[in-house]
Amino acid sequence: MHHILQPEGWAKPIGYANGVMAEGRTIFVGGQIGWNAQCEFETDDFVEQVRQTLKNVVAILAEADAGPQHITSMTWYFTDKTEYLSNLKGLGAAYREVIGKHFPAMAAVQVVALVEDRAKIEIQATAVIPNE
Repeated sequence: MHHILQPEGWAKPIGYANGVMAEGRTIFVGGQIGWNAQCEFETDDFVEQVRQTLKNVVAILAEADAGPQHITSMTWYFTDKTEYLSNLKGLGAAYREVIGKHFPAMAAVQVVALVEDRAKIEIQATAVIPNE
């Protein structure tokens, strides 16, 4: 079971949690980027790369019989803060389509570059499947 950690008196975050407490089997998802299962980019569109990246995260979780609801933490690395901020509406729609209305603890960081030149986003995640 996951428990959101929200200190009393703090403003409620939008689209993420300040903290999450969980107990169970832990899954660590290495940095995923916006290419398909054959390691090929199908688009250079930022929102579409995010959508594919999130699908890749969910595919890895499925290998452990887990789903988006088990994600406790995500770190997003993107190469252009302006592109990220100017696409928040589209990002939100892509996120809800793939992950749903589950909002884990998150961090978002602009980086100079990612290892794959066409990659605009990389997402790393941690998930916890509750003990039965």
